[in-house]
Amino acid sequence: MTMTSVKTGARAGNLNIGPIQAEVPVVLAPMAGITNMAYRRLCREQGSGIFVSEMITSRALVERTPGSMHLIQTHPSEEVRSIQLYGVAPKTVREAVTMLVAENRADHIDLNFGCPVPKVTRKGGGSALPWKKDLFREIVEEAVKAAGDVPLTIKMRKGIDADHLTFIEAGKAAEGAGVAAIALHGRTAAEFYSGHADWNAIGELKQAITSVPVLGNGDIWSAEDAIRMMEQTDCDGVVVGRGCLGRPWLFAELDAAFRERAGLQEPGNRVEPTLGYVAATLRRHLELLIEFFDTEEHACRDIRKHMAWYFKGYPVGGDVRSQLAQVTSLQHLDDLLGQLDWSVPYPGADAEGQRGRQGTPKRPSLPDRWLESQALSDTEKAVVAHAEIDASGG
Repeated sequence: MTMTSVKTGARAGNLNIGPIQAEVPVVLAPMAGITNMAYRRLCREQGSGIFVSEMITSRALVERTPGSMHLIQTHPSEEVRSIQLYGVAPKTVREAVTMLVAENRADHIDLNFGCPVPKVTRKGGGSALPWKKDLFREIVEEAVKAAGDVPLTIKMRKGIDADHLTFIEAGKAAEGAGVAAIALHGRTAAEFYSGHADWNAIGELKQAITSVPVLGNGDIWSAEDAIRMMEQTDCDGVVVGRGCLGRPWLFAELDAAFRERAGLQEPGNRVEPTLGYVAATLRRHLELLIEFFDTEEHACRDIRKHMAWYFKGYPVGGDVRSQLAQVTSLQHLDDLLGQLDWSVPYPGADAEGQRGRQGTPKRPSLPDRWLESQALSDTEKAVVAHAEIDASGG
């Protein structure tokens, strides 16, 4: 199978995000350190969808830090330039959105209210923020106004923990503010990436939100999972994160599955990559990273974290795996890949399933007394303001 999908132009779904009509109802989830321009290009070469940047801090963008300006780079081939922002202060988020729109840097802007990482939640950001209803509403309203004709969406979690769920109320507030779509990861912040995503919550949100698309996220490891989620929840599209780590061809499978479902092509287009297919895809990934970072050294440092994901389930010896995890150049990678038997067939179930972060449930890190009220106290306002300053370095 070739590494580039054939895009027919015929739509295999009805996912509309503002004026954007997705060919298939699939979105690449923003993932820090993963969904840079190189990885988005790699995934887009495999299949259709909307491919979102890694999370960019609003304060850093407003200050035009070199790191943030590099992260918002898009390639001319990106038909939909999709950027995700993180922020905890309405004014700063508004300024970041205004900048992206005024300088014509994005066709779609997403706001992050789903990150469960302690360094984010302990300052009231990410998945901790929707608990503060007025702050959440103000951020979304200010961002929508600043976005104007550019569709603005949000991505969130169920809530902080089982006793502090926010997704229905936050979803309705976002709908009222005029967002173009709402994506829900079916876990709380406390669950992190453990256990199983609650797809029933996605269905509940879909029932509650009537005027804009609802997208489901969590535990989509295969095209079959994506179809099953949509049928079970009636959601309008899927957001794919960890399932594509080391498997960018998942987007080819998703593309085929949704086109089959719509009757646009015959069944039987599942990708079963040989070891050679994996090797060629990995090499292409490094080529794109070199172009993005403009140095082999930086690109090689970045590709190393992907190695275990790419070769999950394949019979690659420990010595070669160890060397791949320390690759230093494109030529070095070619030498190592040349030691593999490219004819080795797809190993089946061993190459499937979970990948990336998992962990165990944990008590979320939150600002002091954060859960005592859904209104923002004066002390918490200071915490939020300080969080923006701390994040200013990008």
